[in-house]
Amino acid sequence: MKKRVLMLAGDFVEDYEVMVPFQALLSVGIEVDVVCPGKKANEAIATAIHDFVGFQTYMELRGHNFILNKTFSEVKISDYDGLYVCGGRAPEYIRLNPDVIKFVQYFFEKNKPVAAICHGIQILTVASVLKGRKLTAYPAIGPDIVLAGGHYQEIAVDAAFTDGNLTTSPAWPGHPAILKEFYKMLGIAIVKN
Repeated sequence: MKKRVLMLAGDFVEDYEVMVPFQALLSVGIEVDVVCPGKKANEAIATAIHDFVGFQTYMELRGHNFILNKTFSEVKISDYDGLYVCGGRAPEYIRLNPDVIKFVQYFFEKNKPVAAICHGIQILTVASVLKGRKLTAYPAIGPDIVLAGGHYQEIAVDAAFTDGNLTTSPAWPGHPAILKEFYKMLGIAIVKN
């Protein structure tokens, strides 16, 4: 049975954190609907490139345009097997949308697979789904996790941390790790010949 994933994004989503998982999930046959509150299918969102170049935090540059493939207002949440929450700047404002919060809460209530990367965890903190959960994020989000009742795990930037139906990673270098975990949670087996 084909799996279907809902991906949450918005303007200034981190370029790699939307494009890489979107393409990787498609490459193994998973249907992926990328949505942004207030936007429709075939509309563009701007991306940002976050790079680590010697400052105390990342530097942000303008990235590509990403074309959404689903209208936000047409999402029927029960149609999805999993949720992927992208990082970047988008989470800080799309988490203000009540439907975004309801979507996240639905996946946790139904114990369906959720992957969240970097600043995407900001959405989970507002959705009040982290109490007692262990997870990681970009280090600047660690205090938010603790305030939301979660247990922040400091791990390598290229790793992922999984607790039940939730897998998280600190930033885009963790794509191989978080995607491997998300595939497992969705019941997708990648077999080497």
